Amino acid sequence: MDPVPDFVQPRYPLLERRLPNGLRVIVSPDRSTPVVAVNLWYDVGARDERPGATGFAHLFEHLMFQGSEHVASGDHLGALQAAGASVNATTWFDRTNYFETLPTGALDLALWLEADRLATLPVALTQENLDNQRDVVKEEKRQRYDNVPYGDVIEHLLALTFPEGHPYAHTVIGSMADLDAASTGTASGFFRRYYTPGNCVLTLVGDVDPPDAFARAERFFGPIPPSATPLRLVPGELPPLAGVPRLDVTRPVPAGTVYATWRLPAGGTRAYDACEIALEVLGGGQTSRLHRELVLRTRRASSAGASPIELVGGNSVGFAYARALDDASLDALDEAVAEQVGRLAEEGPTEAELARVRVQFERHWLSDLARLDSRADLFGCYATLYGDPGLVNTRIADFCSVSAEEVRDAARAWLRPEQRAVLSYRRETEEGTKR
Repeated sequence: MDPVPDFVQPRYPLLERRLPNGLRVIVSPDRSTPVVAVNLWYDVGARDERPGATGFAHLFEHLMFQGSEHVASGDHLGALQAAGASVNATTWFDRTNYFETLPTGALDLALWLEADRLATLPVALTQENLDNQRDVVKEEKRQRYDNVPYGDVIEHLLALTFPEGHPYAHTVIGSMADLDAASTGTASGFFRRYYTPGNCVLTLVGDVDPPDAFARAERFFGPIPPSATPLRLVPGELPPLAGVPRLDVTRPVPAGTVYATWRLPAGGTRAYDACEIALEVLGGGQTSRLHRELVLRTRRASSAGASPIELVGGNSVGFAYARALDDASLDALDEAVAEQVGRLAEEGPTEAELARVRVQFERHWLSDLARLDSRADLFGCYATLYGDPGLVNTRIADFCSVSAEEVRDAARAWLRPEQRAVLSYRRETEEGTKR
């Protein structure tokens, strides 16, 4: 095994308790400033949606701010912001999370608001709220997906990577037709199935005393009755892609662009970490192989890169791209990407490349840990998706211990040129389709 570079891994105090109703509570005190980060991770995301009901996880991210039994529509955000809080929420394939960072004196307010909507949101769910937030989601789709170049790239890459009907084969934004068909009854059913204490992790990081923090969590969340943990079908691991399936999309994009996508191992595994390192060597930043070869040396691309999409159910996704410069041939760019991928699978990374990836990962990880809100988010993530929030305190060492040989072996197993699918955006102009 290669030597691990010098690094400093901070270790943060971590206490954990599960309430009788199943709610998992994590507390990590940090008295450096009179602020506390409140973070709730619900174990539900786009992967849990059924055919004909896609987009519900993301829709509920919006509906959760529309009031509850004791909070009028729109007052949730207003109350927190009036107390000095920053507030937001996100939805992904494997989770939905809600978070706020606020002065310690407003902690009770945040906990009461979060508990009230967990306990009572269906009571306040009206057709008007559903219609309003459905329109908001539609506008978000228009702005972020429909009316921007390459806005449907994730949709196409997922469809190429996973078979039809697979939990990861559709986007988080979902189908607008599915959302149009939703009723308050179906929405309430989705909420009651997944928004339960036993399907949630509450994390408090900051200016809190652990016994007091647990007592507050019990006070506000303890009265919520337990309910059955939702049953879900966890997809098994699919083998690497085969046959190089291809999809050509022709439209007036700024420049022709080629994408390659691969199936990877599930997140949270050492094999996934090795694949992530391989993709960083391939296309992570301006010292990566793709950038040096296609942008700097041959000048056939204006940009090039590679990245993983970490997923926990069976397989993750890895992709690489190259954006053509001066109407360079997309077929030639695809071949050049495949050549670099094949070389990495055959030779593995150099020690210099491996060291670069390690120190970049260390910097990114330490930057996240330095902030209360992102630290709380990481504890919630590792508790929800990987079962152990304590892995946050060992993550740098675990990642940096992956050897060059492991990276080479993972690339040989998962990232060969013949194991990719290819998506090409060909530029449509008044003169016709560009190459």
